[in-house]
Amino acid sequence: DEALIRTVTVLIIACPHALGLAIPLVVSLSTGLAARNGILIKDRLALEKMRTIDTVLFDKTGTLTAGEHVVTDIAALDGDPDSLLAAAAAVESDSEHPLARAIVRAAANRGVPSPTATDFESMTGRGVTATLDGRPVAVGGPSLLRELALRSPEQLAATSASWEERGAAVLYVVVDGEIHGAIALEDAVRAESRAAIHGLHARGLSVVMITGDSQAVANHVAAELGVDEVHAEVLPEDKDATVAELQNRGRTVAMVGDGVNDAPALARADVGFASGAGTDVAIESAGVVLASSDPRNVLSVITLSEASYRKMVQNLVWAAGYNVIAIPLAAGVLAPIGFVLPPAVGAALMSLSTIVVAANAQLLRRLDLRPETITDAAAA
Repeated sequence: DEALIRTVTVLIIACPHALGLAIPLVVSLSTGLAARNGILIKDRLALEKMRTIDTVLFDKTGTLTAGEHVVTDIAALDGDPDSLLAAAAAVESDSEHPLARAIVRAAANRGVPSPTATDFESMTGRGVTATLDGRPVAVGGPSLLRELALRSPEQLAATSASWEERGAAVLYVVVDGEIHGAIALEDAVRAESRAAIHGLHARGLSVVMITGDSQAVANHVAAELGVDEVHAEVLPEDKDATVAELQNRGRTVAMVGDGVNDAPALARADVGFASGAGTDVAIESAGVVLASSDPRNVLSVITLSEASYRKMVQNLVWAAGYNVIAIPLAAGVLAPIGFVLPPAVGAALMSLSTIVVAANAQLLRRLDLRPETITDAAAA
């Protein structure tokens, strides 16, 4: 009878409930937590790999930058930039071109009153013209100056050249056949990008940027953000090769992109991140999909990956450790000194181990994955 009781107690203790729940509970909770924070984990292995990543490769346009131009500089020969911007906005108000929209938006943001222009005319590839207060006004790029046989004044030429070197689009404002000034427009760098890169550096990760833009544009953005390595003038089909080259250097690479031309690189990277605003092809190729284009979410995924791994280890240690100690007791290893583990106590311990594993996994719910919280913690 005693042998039968010991056997039953051992079988009760050895019930693998805790071991069986140790990993699946953490997986389920971490995936749900990510989803509530706008992060879709398509490939569970991608989340597990994130804690081992040492290099994050960002596509520039639409990821580190907003993907739309904003007015960054105004040079007015008469010293009145607001009047120049107001004239340009009036002429561009009927245009649907992205640069025109940026100028109109800049005037509104600065509270510059924009007069009404008439006789609007678009000159494809060159610019637009209109009549403003009875005077002909044209806004356009260098091709407009060539068509009007105009040369930029020396002081304005030097300024516009410096803008072009850093990759800005330059539009000139011509009134009554004379150049009155120029406006620089650039693809705006996201404020979140600076915080994301600072946070990644704080964790000891290397940040690489890849773009099809010119080297000058890439260097300007990289210097502004503090990127460690730049790959510029990369053809869409060569982005995949860039990821492979980094991996051949022994790097474990996470790639963040949103375009069709990013899909092969996202598939090759150890972990691929696609913006939810990106193309279907990019989303299908990535292991993680971000509902927003906020690059700080990469830090959120790294934090979740590390926390999930810790919980898995803790649960396995508890579940295995419980069996290592409890099974010998159930078998009667201490019977010679009068200690015998009753089957009822063994059942209670077995249930307790399952409760402990489940409760420990539930602590993941306390993890705050909001990007601003994660970046503040990384900076600290």
